[in-house]
Amino acid sequence: MSKPLTDQEKRKQISVRGLAGVENVADLKTNFNRHLHFTLVKDRNVATKRDYYFALAHTVRDHLVGRWIRTQQHYYEKDPKRVYYLSLEFYMGRTLQNTMVNLALENACDEAIYQLGLDMEELQDIEEDAGLGNGGLGRLAACFLDSMATLGLAAYGYGIRYEFGIFNQKIVKGWQVEEADDWLRYGNPWEKARPEYMRPVHFYGRVEHHPDGVKWVDTQVVLALPYDTPVPGYRNNIVNTMRLWSAKAPCEFHLKDFNVGGYIQAVLDKNLAENISRVLYPNDNFFEGKELRLKQEYFVVAATLQDIIRRFKASKFGSTEIVRMDLSTLPDKVAIQLNDTHPAMAIPELMRILVDDEKLTWDVAWDITVRTCAYTNHTVLPEALERWPVDLFQNLLPRHLEIIYEINRRHMERISALYPGDFDRLRRMSLIEEGGQKKINMAHLCIVGSHAVNGVAQIHSDIIKDTVFKDFYDVDPQKFQNKTNGITPRRWLVMCNPGLAEVIAERIGEDYIRDLSQLKKLLKFVDDDALIRDIAKVKQENKMKFAVHLEEQYKVKINPNSMFDVHVKRIHEYKRQLLNCLHIITLYNRIKKEPNKAWTPRTIMIGGKAAPGYHTAKMIIKLITSIGDVVNNDIVVGDRLKVIFLENYRVTLAEKVIPAADLSEQISTAGTEASGTGNMKFMLNGALTIGTMDGANVEMAEEAGEENLFIFGMRVKDVEAMDKKGYDAMEYYNRIPELKQAMDQISGGYFSPADPDQFKDIVNMLMHHDRFKVFADYEDYIQCQDKVSALYKNTKEWTKMVIHNIAGCGKFSSDRTISQYAREIWGMEPSLEKIAAPDDSR
Repeated sequence: MSKPLTDQEKRKQISVRGLAGVENVADLKTNFNRHLHFTLVKDRNVATKRDYYFALAHTVRDHLVGRWIRTQQHYYEKDPKRVYYLSLEFYMGRTLQNTMVNLALENACDEAIYQLGLDMEELQDIEEDAGLGNGGLGRLAACFLDSMATLGLAAYGYGIRYEFGIFNQKIVKGWQVEEADDWLRYGNPWEKARPEYMRPVHFYGRVEHHPDGVKWVDTQVVLALPYDTPVPGYRNNIVNTMRLWSAKAPCEFHLKDFNVGGYIQAVLDKNLAENISRVLYPNDNFFEGKELRLKQEYFVVAATLQDIIRRFKASKFGSTEIVRMDLSTLPDKVAIQLNDTHPAMAIPELMRILVDDEKLTWDVAWDITVRTCAYTNHTVLPEALERWPVDLFQNLLPRHLEIIYEINRRHMERISALYPGDFDRLRRMSLIEEGGQKKINMAHLCIVGSHAVNGVAQIHSDIIKDTVFKDFYDVDPQKFQNKTNGITPRRWLVMCNPGLAEVIAERIGEDYIRDLSQLKKLLKFVDDDALIRDIAKVKQENKMKFAVHLEEQYKVKINPNSMFDVHVKRIHEYKRQLLNCLHIITLYNRIKKEPNKAWTPRTIMIGGKAAPGYHTAKMIIKLITSIGDVVNNDIVVGDRLKVIFLENYRVTLAEKVIPAADLSEQISTAGTEASGTGNMKFMLNGALTIGTMDGANVEMAEEAGEENLFIFGMRVKDVEAMDKKGYDAMEYYNRIPELKQAMDQISGGYFSPADPDQFKDIVNMLMHHDRFKVFADYEDYIQCQDKVSALYKNTKEWTKMVIHNIAGCGKFSSDRTISQYAREIWGMEPSLEKIAAPDDSR
């Protein structure tokens, strides 16, 4: 096949990023050479590719810094309300290209790098992903930062600067092997350490009650050192800040030990304090109740709240001398958004500061706290909800335990006044779960301590109100809201799919990049042969490019005319990668049975990481790779079916595979996926969705028309009915011959001839205790996949359906999501106004 154009060659032809001015290119070359000169150590006169990458990164960063300073100055003078987005995860990916897109520098940089005889894509490939997140929750936080800057909100992302992010995944003989992600090994050109804002964080110790108040004493101190990363808005000259905290041992730590001769050991023990920011916990939708994790959660909260209050007190009202001391106005100037329950400690910590340090009464402090904090719930899976043992708290954060008990006492008083004698309701609604081991229910703490509680898709927000938190909804219905997730169109269209971005811009102009709802203007071109041809052509180019990548990586010959059927997300039973496996086996068996039939060829790609301690998920990866070994080496099947496990799925790989996908698999059991955001990325990039009515799939079907998605399977009410009646997997196994054949092959060792019992755990789970009811949706899924195969043969009708989907994407911009948070939760007004660039006179 002919080699596709590189993105760089394509960009030479397109306008969507504005043309490179000649003087701009000359300046960039000059600055690049200057940075290269200072990057190179004196005794090296040969530059490496990494030197070139760093020189380019610093050249681009120069364009950020002036805007960054001016933005912060602008906020200081205007004193707007500020929003603080607290998250234990920020899954940022790479920064270079995103910055060039948002600053409108991409064409000029391309041209400059080209004139210097270098290859832009090679340089971009040197940058490490900032993988400080597990999946949806952390990536959502990253999209939100982009949108908050683009909408001119005075916003700050606060989290932890993990030394090691999400592990790198290697597949060795079909098994996942984890490697540490040493992403800071060569330094990070995008961050700036701010030691002048270092803050102490306290742990352990004991509580003393005095007539003049409460003191938390004899604590161990860890210092929080902030690192700032600029977050540019889209072409509005606004640059916000993501501040990540790194743990440092205090300098005095060893002096007393020095006197008793334990100096060396004391210096070595420094590591224990600094372990707090060492590594990201690699669990998605699973709670691991480790002390180190609770330390991380309190560490980020304690450091951040000190920063928030410092900034609140120091902000002037346009005057030079008054400094704000009256904390009763905090909710007018500060909004704190808790991204899931991980930063829930912000609620008792803010109470501690207001009551113990600022000497406010409990009632005043509580009013301030509730009006300041808001909570986003991300999951209804019981194993994912945080429940911390009371004795762990008693040891690590004794003062906070007292505060939580007092919050709960008052909460229980209120509930028993509303529902006298309803002890079962009191038990269900308590922040403290009694039982074998007393535990603090962090979601209950968040609901009670916040003025707003939101789910992340309409169906999820409804489930929260109807089931999981129904008792709380009955008492405070006004708190509960929905905020359907979104994705940033900058990274997830303009940057990763420039060809498609340009085809759209040619038809409806470029303003849709800031206002994605304009995509509905494409509907009037749905029958336009030229647009149909252009969209199909872009998809084919993206597929050829990705096929080249796959052949290099996996040594598997890919048929670029096959349907690219893609299922990428964390490996988890509820996401039902096993349902996909059963479809692959069924397809394989059909081709073997009738090899001369005209099958629609498919390349099925599954990717995602399994939490290192999650046995079933690791077995699922082994099953996928084992099926691939059989299918890919069967000469009867040939290139009509290929199965590839995409190794080390991460943001950077997503940016390559999503633009190339034809079919997007979103097949969780109805009622389990809170929203999903991958589903939106595929839709925006011209893939069709096969999915259940779960999460945001429901709203995608509303926006694009249900007839333009491949919807199958049980709805939430069907799943609830089945739970009441009881799910019997054997009934399906005995009734559906193709399902029985597939399961018999797995259990009989067809895919593991060397070890026929290899998959017995998976078989046993599917047959006898499958919470996610894979067999119940099998038949409908297979029939739906048959419809997909039939439609794919008709390129024109398929592409028309794609256009309907792209046109229906407007709602799924994170700009829309953030505008709703701003107006309906934070009490702020977004703005598309540009501020003056640093080189403009004001």
